[in-house]
Amino acid sequence: MILAIDIGNTNIVIGCTRKEKIHFVERVSTDTSKTELEYLVTFKTLFDLYHINVGDITGCIISSVVPPLNNIIKASMEKLLHTTPLIVGPGVKTGLNILMDNPGQVGADLIVNAVAGLKYYGAPIIMIDMGTATTISVVDEKKNYIGGMILPGVKVSLESLVNRTSQLPRISLEAPRKLIGKNTIDCMKSGIIMGQAACLDGMVERIWDDLGYQANVVATGGLAGCIVPYCRKKIIYDNELTLKGLDIIYRKNAEGE
Repeated sequence: MILAIDIGNTNIVIGCTRKEKIHFVERVSTDTSKTELEYLVTFKTLFDLYHINVGDITGCIISSVVPPLNNIIKASMEKLLHTTPLIVGPGVKTGLNILMDNPGQVGADLIVNAVAGLKYYGAPIIMIDMGTATTISVVDEKKNYIGGMILPGVKVSLESLVNRTSQLPRISLEAPRKLIGKNTIDCMKSGIIMGQAACLDGMVERIWDDLGYQANVVATGGLAGCIVPYCRKKIIYDNELTLKGLDIIYRKNAEGE
């Protein structure tokens, strides 16, 4: 069994995989003030919750966009699992051909998602990851990672709207009763949910136009489930995409594979 960890700006996604099967997916808050021991306790609690024996975990892989946490969580997992985690970065085999000005600057999470997207959905493919930021990555019909876009995330947009206006309240992320709101809260809900859905639809259409052909679209991330159901384009929601990619990369780099 392999432990897969994706460290994001807001949440850390955690899951255990065995033979391409994801046993669980959970999210805990990203906190750079936590110590090795505190993260160790958090992970051990999750294992206990899902009745996973630490001794059954034979390997660990980490992707991260929060460098200050890399060594903390790596050391925490070394204490808990008695094995050294593989960290996605330069020198790690991914099998992905990255056509970017500086391939080393591409976020580890984007690479991991692209690896999983290629294996499970084929090329060409557009991958949308909705977290603190909304990122869009594109793999062309020749299986080349050719770039993408970075947009303000759903919650970032909502918090900015609330914090910079004096009369708009904090609201939950849920769909309005009608597209055209009849009160302030429903107007805000429509703007954030339907507006984000329309944004994704529009970006997908523009990417298709730029490519000259259509591509499958898959979305992941903690907030994708709130937005994707209201998109008009066909977008596959895969909550396990990043963990699937980490599993593929771990096996690709494992001894003898």
